[in-house]
Amino acid sequence: MSNSADSPQAGSSPARRPRFRPVRVLTAAVFALAGLIFFTSFDTAKGTNIRTDASLLKLSDLIHERSRDNGALEESNAALREDIESLAERDDGRTKSQDDELAALEKKAGTQELKGEAISVTLDDAPPDATAKLPGYPEPQPDYLVIHQQDLQAVVNALWQGGAEGIKVMDQRLISTSAVRCVGNTLILQGRVYSPPYRIQAVGEPEKLKKALAASPAIQNYMVYVNVYGLGWKVEDDGTVTLPGYSGTADLHYAQPVD
Repeated sequence: MSNSADSPQAGSSPARRPRFRPVRVLTAAVFALAGLIFFTSFDTAKGTNIRTDASLLKLSDLIHERSRDNGALEESNAALREDIESLAERDDGRTKSQDDELAALEKKAGTQELKGEAISVTLDDAPPDATAKLPGYPEPQPDYLVIHQQDLQAVVNALWQGGAEGIKVMDQRLISTSAVRCVGNTLILQGRVYSPPYRIQAVGEPEKLKKALAASPAIQNYMVYVNVYGLGWKVEDDGTVTLPGYSGTADLHYAQPVD
């Protein structure tokens, strides 16, 4: 039996009422709150592991899903454009000279197919376990072993400077508003996502295109990483090819002054 002052004892005055102890009430409240949290978690999970539920899409999954959707929409848009052009050609009221002028403008804009001699350039990441192949160079950091946006831009710019009539990156034709952007280790081009290796194909005079690549200071810097750390680089003659026309939207978005 306890000897605390709160316990009644034989031969003494009537026992006092137990003193109010806030700690006991606080403890009860904590247990009640914990029970509520457990119940809510159970009701939300429905018997699944809410930390590893495969139904929860990762951001990368969402990006690739949107990329596939954009690809399907581009194909649909291209088919509709062909139908519209076919209907317009039946009786558009234009003269032959006007048709020729329009065709020339469409060719320059990159919306029509382009056939000619071509070369291709392929860039790829280095092996993840790459080490410095030449003396005097530091061991690579992760940043040294992946393709960057400026590498792709350097190739595209050099090909334009070499007189390319048209350029295709992966499976998409470039136009004047195309932007080559990289996020992490992926390329985002006109709403679609690509992973390395990256293939760039250009129609033009092959020798001039190759000379322009070799003369580019940015590509010369890239070649140091190719030789030291093993980044991928391949230039090939493709013979006669046909580049597809650009099939996406060509709407221009620009800033406007605030009234």
